[in-house]
Amino acid sequence: MVMVMASSSTAAVHADEGGVSYWLPGRFSSLAATPQVPGWSMAEVYYHTSVSAFGTAAAAREIHVGRIPATVNVDLNLRLNAQADLVFLNPTYTFATPVLGGQLAIGVIGLFGRSSADLAGTLTAAVGPLAVTRTGSFGDSITSIGDLYPQATLKWNAGVHNFMTYVTGDIPVGAYSPTRLANLGIGHAAIDAGGGYTYFNPQTGHEFSAVAGFTYNFKNQDTQYQNGIDFHIDWGASQFLSKQTFVGLVGYAYQQVSDDSGQHPALGGFRSRVLGIGPQVGFLFPVGDMQGYLNLKAYGEFAAENRPAGWNTWLTFSLSPMAPARTVPATRRLTTK
Repeated sequence: MVMVMASSSTAAVHADEGGVSYWLPGRFSSLAATPQVPGWSMAEVYYHTSVSAFGTAAAAREIHVGRIPATVNVDLNLRLNAQADLVFLNPTYTFATPVLGGQLAIGVIGLFGRSSADLAGTLTAAVGPLAVTRTGSFGDSITSIGDLYPQATLKWNAGVHNFMTYVTGDIPVGAYSPTRLANLGIGHAAIDAGGGYTYFNPQTGHEFSAVAGFTYNFKNQDTQYQNGIDFHIDWGASQFLSKQTFVGLVGYAYQQVSDDSGQHPALGGFRSRVLGIGPQVGFLFPVGDMQGYLNLKAYGEFAAENRPAGWNTWLTFSLSPMAPARTVPATRRLTTK
């Protein structure tokens, strides 16, 4: 399973400062902890998302592009709409030599795409006895490259039980401006680490995976804003109908566990939350002497707080070394995200 990550500061990729987080929920799913075949692999993912937000979550975007001074009180009646169409590229190398008894893989993820956002509604700002009401809308879009996301995983196998640990992070080199609604970078560094488990029985075709982790966000030096610590868990459950085809469900839960700092008083701690669930289907097939993998999954979001919510889809294609004939191919490389 290839992990893909992104942050699109269009609020299309959710939470924290202005509705944007480093962690993109859904980047892990089925077979996340199963060992891979040693060697080079490449995953390409097309990701589409469409989200909206109201009230405080929408106002956070207007605040963070500098349209609401931090010294005023605000009454918010705003709606944010955002979309993103992104392509992720994830080259990964899996080592054959064990490390701490497990299998080490390292890689990096880059992205390219388009992000757009618009904000509309009524905002009333007051300074002392003076109040000003403004009604209208504004928006922008950008097509460019995003941040880079290095990653490392270590995996262990014990029969039908598989375990993993991972570390990843954000190198903020993507297109970003603190005065823009839509960005393809988040404007600050981040580090994320966690662990996961996969149950996979090749005889019955039953599979379940869950991966959880925490994100620490560094301060955005352009805005002097620092996102709180985030907790997330991604999961997938599937049933193999054959050695080449499976169907199942995917889901995630995202909860910010500490307050943001440097935020506008109207936002408070601005802790964000969202849940998502949806279907998935996957196919494995030979491509010359390599193994091809195609996966489609979709999430509908709900129970969002201080964060845009909507729906997102992932279409993944990957190439990896072919598994030995004695092993079930489906354990090899389920890229998701």
